[in-house]
Amino acid sequence: MASLTKFLPVLILAVPLGLIGYRVWQQRELLNAPAGGSGVVEGTEIALSARIAARVLELPLHEGDAVKMGDVLVRFDCADTNASVAEAHARLEAAKAQAVAAHAAADAAARAAAASKGASAVNRAQVGALSTQADAAARQAGRVDAMSGDVTAALLDQSHASADALAHQVQAARAGVDASTNQAQAAAQQATAAAATALAADESVKAGEAAASRVDLLAEECVIKAPRDGLLDALPYDVGELTAPGAVVARLVDLHEVKATFYLPNAELAAATPHRKAGVVADAYPERTYEGTISTVSTAAEFTPRNVQTRTDRDRLVFPVEIVIPNDDGTLRPGMPVQITLLDGPSP
Repeated sequence: MASLTKFLPVLILAVPLGLIGYRVWQQRELLNAPAGGSGVVEGTEIALSARIAARVLELPLHEGDAVKMGDVLVRFDCADTNASVAEAHARLEAAKAQAVAAHAAADAAARAAAASKGASAVNRAQVGALSTQADAAARQAGRVDAMSGDVTAALLDQSHASADALAHQVQAARAGVDASTNQAQAAAQQATAAAATALAADESVKAGEAAASRVDLLAEECVIKAPRDGLLDALPYDVGELTAPGAVVARLVDLHEVKATFYLPNAELAAATPHRKAGVVADAYPERTYEGTISTVSTAAEFTPRNVQTRTDRDRLVFPVEIVIPNDDGTLRPGMPVQITLLDGPSP
């Protein structure tokens, strides 16, 4: 008993010294350990929304379900939108019919204008021919007058009657030319107006096609489908609720490749290079090590002291480092804490 009492002070001193030594050894081991840190798993989040205001009609899946690309996530009640689609397409068909009729009228007007122009040309040619004949008859009547003593009165009357008749025909033909010219001009104006109407009908068709395309796009918003494989993380609305345009109606998380962010102190930043490999151990699977790759290293420090002066202050600077981790089996889930250790050498 006396011997135990004798060594008691030694034991009392040895225990704290041992603890201090262990603490120093542990700190040295941490300093000599590979660079790394702790992080939390994050998935690639996809927020899905619709461009229309509609009431939720059906939710075929539930939160937490695994979905494939193309699976229907939300179906809306789109009776109004479908009616708009039908109306827009009906208007488009009517515009197309009007355009066909307008082009037919334009073609007919163009042909009528061409015919009127041709008739006017024929009338002008007839005026020229009759004018030539009238001139010849007038000259002939003049010659007959010059020979009045040698010709009979009947021949003299005949020559003057022929000249007068041809002169009247020339006047009538010229009046016909004026009328045909006016008709040709009117027909040309009608053809121009018909062509303009046809162009306006074509523009109406284009406007109808644009309107139909717009409502068709809105109709596609009546069903929200998964754009990729993933996990259905959230359905903010229930059946029967009315959503606003642009409101998030479903949220997916892609788990095929997850990411995690950890923080390296200033002294270890040189170890973090893009494409360098990292070992990742999740608390949920301590016996398994996942292999990740550094994707980005932040250029700005966080948790920086107000004044960086001493070496200790410099070591307190930390820089966010993000890694990506293949997760084809989906075992890593968002929110899982992980321990990250940088491996030797960058990936090839």
